[in-house]
Amino acid sequence: MQIKIAPSILSADFSIMGETVKKLEKCGADLIHCDVMDGSFVEPITFGGQMIKNIRPLTKLPLDAHLMIEHPKTQIKFFADAGADIITVHYKACKKISDSYLEETLQLIKSCGIKCGAVVNPDVPVENIFPVFPLCDMVLLMSVYPGYGGQKFIPEVLEKVKKARAYAVKIGRPDMDIEIDGGVTEENAKIIREAGANVLVAGSAVFKAADTAAAIANLKG
Repeated sequence: MQIKIAPSILSADFSIMGETVKKLEKCGADLIHCDVMDGSFVEPITFGGQMIKNIRPLTKLPLDAHLMIEHPKTQIKFFADAGADIITVHYKACKKISDSYLEETLQLIKSCGIKCGAVVNPDVPVENIFPVFPLCDMVLLMSVYPGYGGQKFIPEVLEKVKKARAYAVKIGRPDMDIEIDGGVTEENAKIIREAGANVLVAGSAVFKAADTAAAIANLKG
């Protein structure tokens, strides 16, 4: 199973985002993780589809749009048209609206011709998204509470990673992308990979490293 590193541009310098994205590709990144926050589902506001649109011509890497927003269905077309390759949406945001909203949103993403995924916070059982696993190209397990970079990794999430990988195998999707986001470091990357996650989102671990390429290589193991 391929290990992929998805640097989170939330930790980058927004004033030089174009140069940063080009550098990440040269340094071995596999995806560009774009944390979209609306100031409602989570407190901060980051950026919207315009950022995706602006960096799309600058890299061939997949753009991984992680929507930490209320009413994600209303934003799917904007992000798809902007050039996102995969859009992930939160179980918790969808559940507030209706029991079927998550599945409807995932179906909408797929109808745009791009990949989709469901996200659970640390306090949400991964079993809650098992019903939509067959629809998902990726599932994202938050290993911190969403909203702010630089938080410490919550080790209890490793059990959820194991359950997610086991369920993916059970339904005939052994190579499904299981992404982990929050507090990923060179020190804990090995146990995260061993638990079954193959897509590691990293912010500070990449952007505060003296050698970006070496940091990405070490995260990959």
